Amino acid sequence: MVASTAKPQDHVKISEDVTPTHYAVTIKTDLEKLEYEGRAEIDVNVNVATSSITFHVAEPTTVTYAALSSENMKTDSLQVAKDISVDKEGEKATVTFEETLRAGTKAKLGLAFKGELTGSLMGYYKTTWAHEGRKGNYTLTQFEPTAARKAMPCWDEPAIKATFDISLLSRSDTVSLSNMDVVSATPSNGGFGQSPLFAAVAASEKGPAEKGPSEKGPAEKGPSEKGPSGDWTLTKFATTPKMSTYLVAWANGEFKHIESSFTSPLTGRKVNLRVYTTPEYITQAGLALDVKVRILPHYERIFDIAYPLPKLDTLVASDFDAGAMENWGLITGRTAAYLYDPKTSGINALKQITETQSHEVAHQWFGNIVTMKWWDNLWLNEAFATLMGEVIIIQQIHPEWRPHAEFINMHLDRALGLDSLRSSHPIEVPCPDEKAINQIFDAISYSKGASVLRMLSSMIGEDVFLKGVSKYLKSHLYGNSVTADLWRGISEASGVNVNEIMASWTLKVGYPLIEVSETASGLALKQTRFLATNDVKPEEDETVWHVPLNIQTLGANGKALVDSKAVLTEKEATFDIPNVGSSLYKLNAGTTGVYRVLYPPAHLAKLGDEAARKGSSLLPEDRMGLVSDAFVLARSGHGSTSAALDLMNKLRAEDDYLVWSRMSNAIGEVGTVWWEQPKEVQDGLMAFRRSLFGPLAQKLGFEFSENDSPDLIQWRITAVSGAAIADDPKTISEVKRRFNLLLEKNDASGIPGDLQRCIYTNAVRVGGVKEYEKVLDIYRHFETPSQKVAAMLGLARASDPALVERTLDLVLSDEVKTQDYMYFVAGSAMNPHARRPTWKWIQKNLPTLVERFKGNFSLGRVIQYGFDSLSTFEDVKEIEAFFKEQDTSTYGQALSQGLDDVRAKAAWLQRDRAEVEQWLKKNKYV
Repeated sequence: MVASTAKPQDHVKISEDVTPTHYAVTIKTDLEKLEYEGRAEIDVNVNVATSSITFHVAEPTTVTYAALSSENMKTDSLQVAKDISVDKEGEKATVTFEETLRAGTKAKLGLAFKGELTGSLMGYYKTTWAHEGRKGNYTLTQFEPTAARKAMPCWDEPAIKATFDISLLSRSDTVSLSNMDVVSATPSNGGFGQSPLFAAVAASEKGPAEKGPSEKGPAEKGPSEKGPSGDWTLTKFATTPKMSTYLVAWANGEFKHIESSFTSPLTGRKVNLRVYTTPEYITQAGLALDVKVRILPHYERIFDIAYPLPKLDTLVASDFDAGAMENWGLITGRTAAYLYDPKTSGINALKQITETQSHEVAHQWFGNIVTMKWWDNLWLNEAFATLMGEVIIIQQIHPEWRPHAEFINMHLDRALGLDSLRSSHPIEVPCPDEKAINQIFDAISYSKGASVLRMLSSMIGEDVFLKGVSKYLKSHLYGNSVTADLWRGISEASGVNVNEIMASWTLKVGYPLIEVSETASGLALKQTRFLATNDVKPEEDETVWHVPLNIQTLGANGKALVDSKAVLTEKEATFDIPNVGSSLYKLNAGTTGVYRVLYPPAHLAKLGDEAARKGSSLLPEDRMGLVSDAFVLARSGHGSTSAALDLMNKLRAEDDYLVWSRMSNAIGEVGTVWWEQPKEVQDGLMAFRRSLFGPLAQKLGFEFSENDSPDLIQWRITAVSGAAIADDPKTISEVKRRFNLLLEKNDASGIPGDLQRCIYTNAVRVGGVKEYEKVLDIYRHFETPSQKVAAMLGLARASDPALVERTLDLVLSDEVKTQDYMYFVAGSAMNPHARRPTWKWIQKNLPTLVERFKGNFSLGRVIQYGFDSLSTFEDVKEIEAFFKEQDTSTYGQALSQGLDDVRAKAAWLQRDRAEVEQWLKKNKYV
């Protein structure tokens, strides 16, 4: 495979001979011609004597003019650059002047630039809206991690902070947005106005001045100072605090908004809050606004730091690569992350939008006020926003959602899944180049980082943990930080040497498997690195983690006792437990530790009996952890698949939806790995699944009530979805009945928002062309983003080969937005009838995908989704052979992780194929 050849030490940061302190940037946006022009006046400090200045710039932006004024110039006249040299691969430009700037002086650099507005989803890009017969273009920015340079010349690294004055020159019938509040909005003729720095710009000459690295030439003159006549408005925004370029943002279009405010509990200051959308979506923006109003006071109190800006807007976009982005004062995000209809969207959308908004608001402190020094510490931003935004703050405003327990399914399992692969990476990972940076926005930086922080919080207490976090933030306000700074703050608050405890968790790849054996006096524990492929090499197993064991036992009164002082700090150690042979012990009580536990088979069975007992001493979090560990260890060969299936069999009377959700995922994965086995075996697995979920679906039914608790709603979704996918006859009959009302009478009243996804996918799966056509029509005329997602996943579940091909052909058509490819590809990969066609589609269309997703986050995910549901060693060879001659530098990490996943599946199938068949026969499912 051709991958990036850069080594960690090879990363050469931008020259800091000259560094910016303030940018005054004016952007002129033409939504009709789909192009933009810009002027930047940048105040710089000259740190080293030089006659040239290097900064970042990348396509589609081209610099057309450069000039300089300085306090130490020999004359009062302006210096126009004699040369503009561009390094396209390095995404840098160097402007050279006749005179040398003296070290220790200040200067002002003027740059004119321009570019086309494309649908790239990065830099400054365009998208479209349509409403009541009208349609139009609008624009917004996405700069994280290294795309500010695609929109304007700048020093595009997180540690090179500056202040910004943004001005937008836009058509008067549009709305302009940026990080700060509007200072003035004045009519304009479309020109940039007069500035001494641009006095030499000719009135009529235009054209790029870029030369290659070795093509030197005089700087050409740039665009006219006066634009075409028209109705323009110049909107000036207030000066930002000192900030990193990746957090700068602006947008222009026909936006509508709703607004509210919150009053700071620390300062008493009123802060304006708005949500902007294009006209067709404004009625679904209420939840996103309400969440901001509710959570901001909590953040201020917890951090003891007031939100510093005068406003906080959210802009909802129809084309967006990531889920959402925390631009300071102007959060942006995709429709599925922010739009909600209380009548039809359902509880999963309610939770997703609440958590996404909370996550991005957390970044206003973690990332915006205090920013990581370089991208190798990305986790300082993302792990904190995940833990704060999706657990700690949600516990404040929605305790009934049980966010600490839900975290186990949503993040801990996800983290342990990726980190069990040889191709995982440490939480702190070298980022030598831009291609490497994009690939670390993954479950390690987000979910493992959050899991490690949650574990630390559990060890020292949440109040102490948060006090330490506040100390850390206050010590680095408006500056940059590294992990050691965080550990210092928490150590001061807790009196604990946090760096000593946490270094192995953040600096080393992987996590431990704790193997338990019983001795005459207690337990002998051993930690080894856990790999899903169960082939760890000695040199990969040298890390010794600081493992909080949280050993739970039962006291004489039958109540659980937890030893929170027990810690494993060596490869092997023993711990005393009286009468261990007859004791009911469990490690990792509460499932807060980032590790797996392998019990002796007899004790796992005993724990299973206790988990199934009514009034069990094991919390739902512990029951979830047991199911998760049992199946993951079976998959890797450390444990037994039949023992894991036995555990699930015992839990059929379980009454907690989160445990059922984990069971559903586990049996679903067995079905995915065994998908090409003989029909008798596949039918046996389906019969087992039906025996679990069929009775539960009948018990809970399809009807929702306003009085249903969140747990009951999600339990019903899990039960009905599990029964439907297992072809439970009564459930499928009810799915068809409800969908037929929609098909024949256009009556959607039988399809609650919470069951939309289940009903669409199963109606298409067991149906034919007419069901497919109806869901396609829903996709084309969706009412809410959650309905659109349900329709996309429904189209991906067709069983007819012709319909499978039709769905895959649809993906590359103009009907599908680039941001939505992943839904179709992931949905098709979950469909046994589409799994191999999807892999062929990836191979056929790889060049198109690489070009379409150039520079974006999603490329690796889309490619990985296309093959990682395969499950044989023959598949591994085919995947390796196909990618061998490809340039995988922009998605190499996802490719390696997907391959490791397929290897683990293939080994599981090869090892336990006969065992699963015997279990099914023994339990009369075959």
